[in-house]
Amino acid sequence: MSKKAANHIKTFFQNPANVILVVFFILLAALTLYPLLSLVFETYSVHPMEMQLIRKPTGALTPYHWKRLLTGGEYSVNNFYRPLLNTVLMAIIASIIAIFFGGSVAWLITRTNLKYKKFISFVFVFPYIMPSWTLAMFWTNFFRNANVGMGITGIFTALTGITMPEWFVYGIFPCSVVLGLHYSPFAYILIGGILRNMDANLEEAATILKASRAKIMRKITLPIVMPALLSTFLLVFASAMSAYAVPVFLGSPVRFWVLTTKMYTMMNGNFQGQGYIIAFTMILFGIGILGLNQWFTGRRKSFTTITGKSSQISLVNLRGARTPLSAFLVVLLCFIAIVPLITFALESVLLLPGDYSLKNFTLDFWIGRGESALENGMDAGILMSADVWRTLWNSLRLSVVCSVVAGTSGILIGYAIGKRRGSKLATFVNNLAFFPYLMPSMAFGAIYLSIATKIPFLYGSFFILALIGSVKYLPFASRSGVNAMLQLSNEIEEAAVIVGVPWIKRMSHIIVPIQKATFLSGFLLPFISCMRELSLFALLVTPQNKVLTTMLMQFNEKGYTQYGNAINLMIIVLVLLINFTVNKATGASIDKGVGGA
Repeated sequence: MSKKAANHIKTFFQNPANVILVVFFILLAALTLYPLLSLVFETYSVHPMEMQLIRKPTGALTPYHWKRLLTGGEYSVNNFYRPLLNTVLMAIIASIIAIFFGGSVAWLITRTNLKYKKFISFVFVFPYIMPSWTLAMFWTNFFRNANVGMGITGIFTALTGITMPEWFVYGIFPCSVVLGLHYSPFAYILIGGILRNMDANLEEAATILKASRAKIMRKITLPIVMPALLSTFLLVFASAMSAYAVPVFLGSPVRFWVLTTKMYTMMNGNFQGQGYIIAFTMILFGIGILGLNQWFTGRRKSFTTITGKSSQISLVNLRGARTPLSAFLVVLLCFIAIVPLITFALESVLLLPGDYSLKNFTLDFWIGRGESALENGMDAGILMSADVWRTLWNSLRLSVVCSVVAGTSGILIGYAIGKRRGSKLATFVNNLAFFPYLMPSMAFGAIYLSIATKIPFLYGSFFILALIGSVKYLPFASRSGVNAMLQLSNEIEEAAVIVGVPWIKRMSHIIVPIQKATFLSGFLLPFISCMRELSLFALLVTPQNKVLTTMLMQFNEKGYTQYGNAINLMIIVLVLLINFTVNKATGASIDKGVGGA
């Protein structure tokens, strides 16, 4: 190596940002790209449960899985093509619902004289803060059809005597609606942020020229929010594609299969190779979505919405519709954000599900040690069960570890990308850090399962759960880190460099204190996400390292609905309390992206 090259390398690594980028490039390549290659290998491998079927030794390579799943006639239709079609349709409908509902509320909050804006803005993000299956369980509890499934009457039927049709309770319709409502805060925050910051002079000029409100919306407002609409569609589509819990709750009785539920069944049966193919297919969709987003933003280089702004935004006067529309939104949001908590509490104290008479109420499923608890598969109520407390502790420590690792990594990655923005290395690391978000959770779990099965000490360990959680939630933390660094002027750190302040001291005494609220969200989001995660851990947990979400699912699969509702309520209350406490302590709040004044 020449002296010039050696000096160049030495100079390169004297910059802390370059060191961070190189380290995380190696780590993320090993933790995302290598497992992906391992997954591809598994689609051609013979697994122990498949030896009798394929008649080849374990580990042998064969194209059998691909031929059977893709060209197997009716078998392929039932196990791949129909679930694929259901998944795509469900994701598209959910995306449309999320954009329409979230975007409409964002426009009403930012552009009209709607009443109760603070309350609506605060409550609107609840469906996303809570686990995705919250609304699914609520939908089941409320609209349940006694003629389908376990023959249990729903709350709506008990109150009105009206039995909802099967398609309304189970299948693609409720799955799409629930997912659309769950992810509508994406549209609310993204679209609302642009509407709040856009130049009001554009709309005011059109109003002066006598343009109609519909024309202003079509010609000015919609083109400006188009990037947010596309981002929302892609985010919701990718998230809905990977949904597992919602189709489990709302698809099982009528055999509504999507890719995630089909993959889970195959991975826990005799068709692991075909399950890995489904996982690979879902990952290809994620890569395609990322490519589509980059292609679109690459074609339109500028989405300028903020220039010299008008000091006063002219709000649309809703006139006579103001009060009824405001009241309707308040009632609707209470129904999808607050009433579910009431129903979970109600369903958890029913001795016999579907019987809402007072004599059927009991606290045995919470604090009892009586016959009702024993008959339903537990030695005691959930607050008296040592197994539940062990599982709660496992969930909490897993969430803390994932948030600390992902949050710290996100700060470092954000710092390095902010300092080396535009370089190829920074671009690679930025894409690698975001890539896990686009990989469906269950497919990501399948990737790490393929590695864990080859390394005995990893399978069923706490370490594998913490590792996959940290990598999966890294995009949340890295986005927060990048956004925080891009808001800081380089002059702040350069002044410290001039007086000889070491890098670690610059980070701990200058950069982190200035942007602590933004950085903190990089820790909070992974924590909350981990506490309510199911799909990511479903394939990796064992009886020794189970978490609350997998325990909840086991109870519901066995028909112990009281325990399922009780544990679900426990998870939601914990998540909301932690989120509320952190927000009060730091002043940070997810709904301030819109700012319901």
